[in-house]
Amino acid sequence: MNATQLIGAQKAFFNSNKTKDVSFRIQQLKKLEQVLRDNEPEMSKAINEDFKKSAFQNYVSELSLLYHDIHDACKNLKHWSKPQKVKTNSVNFPAKSYIQAEPLGCVLVIGAWNYPYQLSLAPAIAAIAAGNTVILKPSELPANTSRIMAKLIHENFDPSFFTVVEGGVEETTELIQQKFDKIFFTGSTQVGKIVYQAAAKNLVPVTLELGGK
Repeated sequence: MNATQLIGAQKAFFNSNKTKDVSFRIQQLKKLEQVLRDNEPEMSKAINEDFKKSAFQNYVSELSLLYHDIHDACKNLKHWSKPQKVKTNSVNFPAKSYIQAEPLGCVLVIGAWNYPYQLSLAPAIAAIAAGNTVILKPSELPANTSRIMAKLIHENFDPSFFTVVEGGVEETTELIQQKFDKIFFTGSTQVGKIVYQAAAKNLVPVTLELGGK
């Protein structure tokens, strides 16, 4: 399935309104946590092969932060998703006004190399909590962690809802040229400019978390 077909499938899933169900979002987040917990040894082995990072370091600097994000979202999602009453101006009296949080649609998350689990999956967790479908593009530099994330997500989630696209510059270039509803990028300023310029052609909103070596 190429990028265009994959995004089409995710937009169709989003338009089914399944992700607007808060219970569905919580279920998927808890499922992700269980997948991560069940596979901690395999994930620690992969990150050790890439960075010589111990299982303890992996838990403290990567996985524990993801578990915290999941727990926070599951605890607060019902409150976050409720309509928020705001004041109505005199012109629209006696109407009542609310702010209703709505998901954007199909989200692309481009992760960074240095904390490959946390900086890839934390934005994905936020996107799922907000009711979106997610395509995750992890950094290709830590090849083993990229491979294990792809394996776990492909085995446990519907690709029309949550999937991973592996690869390098070519694959990333193809993805950022698509009409996503949101792009979240973590990485260098140089690459961030490329992502932003590509997204601008399709008027795709972008969040950039920039740093670099």
